[in-house]
Amino acid sequence: MNYGRVFQVSIEALTAHRLRTLLTMLGVIFGVGAVIAMLSIGEGAKQEALEQISILGINNVIVNAKVPEEGLASDLGLIRSPGLSLADGENIAHFTNLVSQVIPQRYEPYPSILYRSQEAPVRVVATIPEYIFSSSIEVERGRFLTHRDNEEFAQVCVLGAKAKRSLFAFEDPIGKNVRISDLSFTVVGVMADKYIGRGKVEGFELKNLNEDVYIPLKTVQKKFDRVPSSSSESRFGRRHIVIEESEDQKYNTPEIDQLTITVTDLKYIKTVTNLVERIMRRRHFGVEDYEIVVPESLLRQTQKTQQIFNIVMGAIAGISLLVGGIGIMNIMMATVLERTREIGVRRAVGATRTDIMRQFLIEAVTICLVGCVIGIVIGLVLARGIAFYAGWPTIVSLFSIVLAVGVSSAVGVIFGMYPARKAAMLDVIDALRYE
Repeated sequence: MNYGRVFQVSIEALTAHRLRTLLTMLGVIFGVGAVIAMLSIGEGAKQEALEQISILGINNVIVNAKVPEEGLASDLGLIRSPGLSLADGENIAHFTNLVSQVIPQRYEPYPSILYRSQEAPVRVVATIPEYIFSSSIEVERGRFLTHRDNEEFAQVCVLGAKAKRSLFAFEDPIGKNVRISDLSFTVVGVMADKYIGRGKVEGFELKNLNEDVYIPLKTVQKKFDRVPSSSSESRFGRRHIVIEESEDQKYNTPEIDQLTITVTDLKYIKTVTNLVERIMRRRHFGVEDYEIVVPESLLRQTQKTQQIFNIVMGAIAGISLLVGGIGIMNIMMATVLERTREIGVRRAVGATRTDIMRQFLIEAVTICLVGCVIGIVIGLVLARGIAFYAGWPTIVSLFSIVLAVGVSSAVGVIFGMYPARKAAMLDVIDALRYE
């Protein structure tokens, strides 16, 4: 059988009624476009979540200081609990077979820094040199903090990318002095720009690393007072924990604001999380003046949510394709009735039932494939439009295109089979006599 000739006849039959063919394709076009757009949103959200989790560190367990809720602990427990402290980190760090490092961080209540007449909104982070290994941040210029900076109480700082742009624009900041509170700090490094995305994973808000300014922890401990006041706050991401000094304050001011615990192997995440929980509960006398965040658990929750989203969106797009398939079947049934005499003539001159079935099946598949191509184009445009107007990241994967083509071909075969078979089974004499 000459498939090229059959395909040519099928195309001629479809182009003879262009508007009807286009209307038949609409269900497939919208279905494929929806599949491409929805999967691109899902893939983009998945990639963004992975990038955001990498900021926290997939191998990390984070302990964050918080104000204890009233009524959940006794007054004696509140007084005895020291709040989040360096000693907590030292106790956790003893388990060297499970924990590779424990990074303390303290956030200073200075919302901006100055360089000459320029001012930049920042978050001042006091930490140790190992901090750079606990997340995905990188130094773009200069260097990060060193152990010598810490031991000598050096007044040096490393600027985040956004802080650098706000203060220095295109000027080289290395070696320049900036003012934090009433102290002068020398800039020794600039961090690389880090994409934060929407800054939220499973309801957990991420900090904007580009606004951070890093200074040595021991410098802060020696030269900045840790006295609670109405202006003193510890910040994690966009959330603020305000610690107010008052006569009836029943809890102690935390020495630090966050501990980042890096686990030696991802398989120990759950073990270390349970270990940290037990140590913190014992040391804090059951007072919940801390919270434990596990990025690996956040990632699993995000992936589960995304899987549900993909299933729901895929089902909606699948319904559109199903409707499109039913439309194709209806039109093909009408086409068979309309071309009954043509079928009789072809059978009379030697065409077999298989030839007739293949011709109508090819027409149905062709409608689906052409609609699929148009749908892919529309899906790509929709993905770009969503990314531009809604600000959502979208990624069109090869899998989504292959899936769209495969599903469209299947729709053409499944819904074109019955009309094609009905055409093939027509009696030759009855078909020739049909008016």
